[in-house]
Amino acid sequence: MRVLALDYGSARCGCAVTDPTGTIVTPIDEVLRPGTRKGFNRVLGVVRERGIKRVVVGLPVTLRGTDSAQTAEVRAFAAKLADAVRVPVELYDERYTTAIAAQRGGATSEDSRAAAVLLEDWLTANAARAGEGV
Repeated sequence: MRVLALDYGSARCGCAVTDPTGTIVTPIDEVLRPGTRKGFNRVLGVVRERGIKRVVVGLPVTLRGTDSAQTAEVRAFAAKLADAVRVPVELYDERYTTAIAAQRGGATSEDSRAAAVLLEDWLTANAARAGEGV
């Protein structure tokens, strides 16, 4: 099952996908301005073109686990996405993903590397469910 992770930001949305077995995570090109019609359509295109079966959207919460200034915007984006695709869309805590992505480095954007960290964390937390086709 292919899963897409999104590290949403109003300027850029980092993206990462799993392989068809749902085990190997790869950061892919970020989507610019995902809140615009063009950007949102690009996110929908990624879901369609890559045969995505689940979308995990990083939820920006504070270190204490409470809502941050951007939490409402991300929740609204995820709700809009859930209305537009025929696959489950879920929110997942993204604390520390950007810091870890910065330490790892790489050729893809830091936002997409953060989405990859998010997806790796989600896969680990959902390993039992993933085997059942989450």
